[in-house]
Order: sequence, then C-alpha cells, then structure tokens
Amino acid sequence: MRNSNQEWISVSDMMTGLMMVFLLISVAFMQVVKEENKAIQKIAYTYRDLREELYIGLRKEFKNDLKRWNAEILEDSTIRFNEPNVLFSEGSSVIKPRFARILNEFFPRYVAFLASDKYQANIEEIRIEGHTSSTWEESSNLEERYLKNAHLSQERSLSILQYSFALPTIYTYRDWLTKVLRANGLAFANPILTDSGAEDRSRSRRVEFKVTTKAEERINQIISTIREERR
Repeated sequence: MRNSNQEWISVSDMMTGLMMVFLLISVAFMQVVKEENKAIQKIAYTYRDLREELYIGLRKEFKNDLKRWNAEILEDSTIRFNEPNVLFSEGSSVIKPRFARILNEFFPRYVAFLASDKYQANIEEIRIEGHTSSTWEESSNLEERYLKNAHLSQERSLSILQYSFALPTIYTYRDWLTKVLRANGLAFANPILTDSGAEDRSRSRRVEFKVTTKAEERINQIISTIREERR
C-alpha cells in the first residue's frame, strides 16, 4: 500500500508540475498576444488619425472646386467624380475635353498634396478606379454584361492614368508615381444604390481616386519584431 501511495504521490506531483509549466506557457503567450494587440491598436489609431487628416486636408484643398467638378470626397478620402456625361461618351474610354480640363486642374494638386513630407511615406497606393452600371446596351446576358463592363472600366481607368501621368505639371513626381499609381477597372462590383436599394445606374458610372496607406504593412512589421524579440 505504501508503494502504491508513493507512486500516486509521484504521479500527482508530476501532473502538478506539468500543469504549472502549461500555466506559465499560457501566461507568457497571453502576454505576447497582449503586446501584439497593443501594438496593432496603436497602429490602428495612427491609421485612423491619418485618415482623418487626409480627409480634412483634401477637403480644404478642393472645397472650392468640388461643386463645379460635380465631385465629392468620401470619409475614407476617396475622391469621386460623378457626372458620367462629362467623363466619357457611352461605351467609350476616350476622355472628354471637359474631364481633361478637370484632370489638368485636379491631378497635379492631388499628387502634390499626397507627395508632401507629411503623407508621402505613408502612401501605399493611389488607385484610379473605373466603375460602370450593370447594363450593357440591351443585353440580358450576365456574362456578356460583366465582361464588357470589366473591359470598359479597365480601359477608362488606364486612359485616365495615361493622361494624368503625361501631364508636364507632375513631372517631378513621376518616379514616385511609378511606385504607387495604379489603374483598376471594377465593372459593376460596387454599384451605388438608391434609398430603396435599387441600383442608381447614372451614379454608378463614375471615376474614383482612392488612397491606401501602409498601415497593414506596419502592423505586420510590429508583430514580426515582437516575435523576434521573444525568441
């Protein structure tokens, strides 16, 4: 009986020791997770503050121009040009003269603002996005409508990129723009809806200039640094 008790106590001590080891590992892991979360939260707050500063700064820069351009600035700092009849002819990717004049005014100031010392290091991409409605002539075939609109929206966004990049007034920013400026055609992936939830076809035909920052990249860098320090 004594040997049996001694063996039981030995096993019990071993289990207690293992539990303590697991507990210490859990505590250490929770601490790492806590530090990672704090670091991510800090970047998230920085990202939020940067977004707010971009929005406020862009509104200040273009507040006197938005109405006559029929443009608006969204809360995520996206600049949306709304007038489809001003941008392109139906089914065409050739920039209309009036939109060309708007780009002559808008794009150099937009790039100068984003390339300033305050923002340039935080800019991941400047995306020129072309959007269409879900219609294509009289077609009722979804595949045809999607593929035709995807091609058209890509051609339009690329046309804007080519025109804007060739402007002499942005010459000093060209090296930087080759790293960040992109053209994306999104067809009718993100339609604008009416209050009743129906597609607003006219407003869905639009061009947007969208900025993305390096927040996600910085979050990953911080997590990697924390993990390296813990090894």
